[in-house]
Amino acid sequence: MTSTGPVLEVSNLAVEYPKSGFRQQPHRVIQDVSFSLGVGETLALVGESGSGKSTIGKAILGLAPVAAGRVTLKDQDITRLSARARRPLASELQAVFQNPYGSLNPSLTVGQILAEPLRAARIGAREAHDRIATLLQRVRMPIDTMTRYPGEFSGGQRQRIAIARAIALDPGVVICDEPTSALDVSTQAAVLELLAELQSRLHVSYLFITHDLAVVRQFADRTLVLQAGRIVEEGTSAEVCERPVHPYTQRLVAAAPVPDPVLQRERRRARLETPVRVA
Repeated sequence: MTSTGPVLEVSNLAVEYPKSGFRQQPHRVIQDVSFSLGVGETLALVGESGSGKSTIGKAILGLAPVAAGRVTLKDQDITRLSARARRPLASELQAVFQNPYGSLNPSLTVGQILAEPLRAARIGAREAHDRIATLLQRVRMPIDTMTRYPGEFSGGQRQRIAIARAIALDPGVVICDEPTSALDVSTQAAVLELLAELQSRLHVSYLFITHDLAVVRQFADRTLVLQAGRIVEEGTSAEVCERPVHPYTQRLVAAAPVPDPVLQRERRRARLETPVRVA
């Protein structure tokens, strides 16, 4: 991991969604969240469904309403930029989403899909073709992939194509929102290995959103644990996974599968016997 100044900073972030009905107060789903992401670092946001982790990613991407706080990308305040003002950010901020089947346009060839960000960056056709060939090589896909359609590929292959699209302009930050949760275990491992290899080569930073602590333990440098829109614990991934302090984190760790069936039964029994404590 390279450690210079932070490439992304989130300060006192709050996100609210309006409620229907007369004089209904907005519903605040994220409250006072702050963190930074270093160059070449992987920071994991971990929590159960509804904890707010994906909402934070959407707020950074401009897809969720920010009620308070600030998001800074390479010293530029991007908190409330318009869609037009965000277009130049494509070269610095990209995303890989959970569903490899819904994130690629089925009516376009892979070559056309990968050409879109290059064309938007005003890169000529010949150079774009060469870059696409390089991108496919980087994600370990054959060159003839560019003439085929997404429907011809497996979920793992589609996610590789989505990763190729995300790194097409050499961004500084990629938000990975549950990028492996829709894949089988062996394919998950291959995709994580690919992401790590690309990070080593390109020095890209990942904000890795997941519910899977087993993935976090092996892949992320640091981890933030979210409960009900607030950070309840943070530290290195080893610290959080091996020596959790907050009761909520302890329950998440206990819920994570382990290869030892006896230990797994003991952890499951302990989890069921422990009362839920709300922060």
